[in-house]
Amino acid sequence: MGVIKSLLWRPSQVEDALSGEEDKEEEEKKEEETTPAPAPIPEGPMVPQLAGASQVLGASEMSQLSLHLPPRVTGYSWRLAFCTSRDGFSLRSLYRQMEGHSGPVLLVLRDQDGQMFGAFSSSALRLSKGFYGTGETFLFSFSPQLKVFKWTGSNSFFVKGDLDSLMMGCGSGRFGLWLDGDLYHGGSHPCATFNNEVLARQEQFCISEVEAWVLS
Repeated sequence: MGVIKSLLWRPSQVEDALSGEEDKEEEEKKEEETTPAPAPIPEGPMVPQLAGASQVLGASEMSQLSLHLPPRVTGYSWRLAFCTSRDGFSLRSLYRQMEGHSGPVLLVLRDQDGQMFGAFSSSALRLSKGFYGTGETFLFSFSPQLKVFKWTGSNSFFVKGDLDSLMMGCGSGRFGLWLDGDLYHGGSHPCATFNNEVLARQEQFCISEVEAWVLS
């Protein structure tokens, strides 16, 4: 019976049906035109929000480093808490600028050979009787491509600060990175904490610039 009924449709009914389909297509087309396009997904790393200007790292280096920071600091702004060009070459001054901050801190250096390297500390740099920090701490170097040396788990010698030196990473009496009290001489050796390479071009180096960025 349904087949017979469909054969008995009047021409006007067919026109109405086709017209309805056309109207539906027009409405769908209008909806597509008025629906906003999704926002494009950013490609590649983003430059962190800065409070201060770096004399050591460019936007590219900062973007690359941001990919290796712990997830908990994603989206944090970077504030320049200390730099030798402004605050002088003094480890005591660095500690003083860290007062009131619990961290984390990104320490960046450029030596007189033009090499850029440094460390991420999970907490603020300070005077201490022993080593402190967590496994989030790491060393890095741009040589010229970024190399990151994460915690190996073999020991917990992350950071130690006294008036004469700042040390990061240790093993067999050698430090992954150390700076003297005048922030002028430094050294870098392979160490068990991070299984790192020598960060500078040679194990002993002279410092040109030091910056400490507080992430918050």
